[in-house]
Amino acid sequence: MCRLWKRCAGVGGFEIGYNACVADEYGTASTRFRYETERVKGSRFVADVAPASTPAQAEQVVAEVRAAFPDASHHCWAWRIGAAFRSSDDGEPGGSAGRPILMQIDGHALSHLVVVVTRWFGGTKLGVGGLMRAYGGAAGQALDRTPTHTVLVTRRLRVTHPYECSGVVEGLLNAAALEAVAQDYGAAVTFELDVPVRSLESLRRELVDRTSGKADVQLLEDEADPKA
Repeated sequence: MCRLWKRCAGVGGFEIGYNACVADEYGTASTRFRYETERVKGSRFVADVAPASTPAQAEQVVAEVRAAFPDASHHCWAWRIGAAFRSSDDGEPGGSAGRPILMQIDGHALSHLVVVVTRWFGGTKLGVGGLMRAYGGAAGQALDRTPTHTVLVTRRLRVTHPYECSGVVEGLLNAAALEAVAQDYGAAVTFELDVPVRSLESLRRELVDRTSGKADVQLLEDEADPKA
């Protein structure tokens, strides 16, 4: 996945670097969904949509669909997880199945999901163009009907500050409706929290400014999961 930020010079400093391939939020499937389209020249098409946070999860879904329909002719699929993606034609002519499925995922502006379109050959060849329409159409119709929700992309911050700044820091967190997920009270107060990407820079700036530079704010790479 493309990074949403990069570190900058300075203690605890960073800046948000939005890449075109990753936004600060994305839509994804709320649950698994299956849809069967009308037959195309005798061929039967069934599309399965499922959320997937990792390539391994997506591949597991593909394996489960294969096991559910062992008599099918093809199980073509595509997944997108942020900037990462993969697709398969599973024996159909190159570019006739996996790519159209992926285009439907992107056309619906969705991420972190996998779509598997299963085909039972009906006796009549569809040609490359017909296959593209059939696979893309099945994926698109399934995605049109799949329940979705929006996920905010977060990153984890680690904040360290002297005890004298506790009131100010707690006030900032309360105002932002943020809650620490790990706390340590030693020579200073240290805690971690998951912050929406869109709020990272503004929160960092406020923590530093309101504590007169006494708060040390560090961005922990890839340690927080997206939050719905």
